[in-house]
Amino acid sequence: MRTVVLTNGCFDILHVGHVIYLQQARELGDWLIVGLNSDASVRALKGPARPINPQDDRATVLSALSCVDEVVIFDELTPERLIRDIRPDIYVKGGDYTEANLPERDLVTTLGGVVRCLEHVPGRSTSALVAQMSNSGRTWQETRRISE
Repeated sequence: MRTVVLTNGCFDILHVGHVIYLQQARELGDWLIVGLNSDASVRALKGPARPINPQDDRATVLSALSCVDEVVIFDELTPERLIRDIRPDIYVKGGDYTEANLPERDLVTTLGGVVRCLEHVPGRSTSALVAQMSNSGRTWQETRRISE
């Protein structure tokens, strides 16, 4: 019997923070499923200028990572339907969440799963990369200092 791990997100511009996070998530189990927000849900969550990359491109890039076993695109703003359908053994979110403030926590535990929140890589985010691109080529470190 294998341990199924589920995570989800926009993964708009894949960066080292995403890769480390996904590798750590995969190490928690035998099968990593990534729930990928559709273009429509990314726009609803992040605004009309996002996503930068269309959902099929994002899914292809994620699928190419050896730590990712499956990618599932979903249209909803939250992954609750996906959690109900997959019933993961472990549901993983990044370090910008805590188990206490994770809305999906109760659903996951009710279905018999556990929640894990992993540390994120400081200074690495799609938002910082987008800001860097729009700030005349400043480095991500400069952009981060400006945005703090």
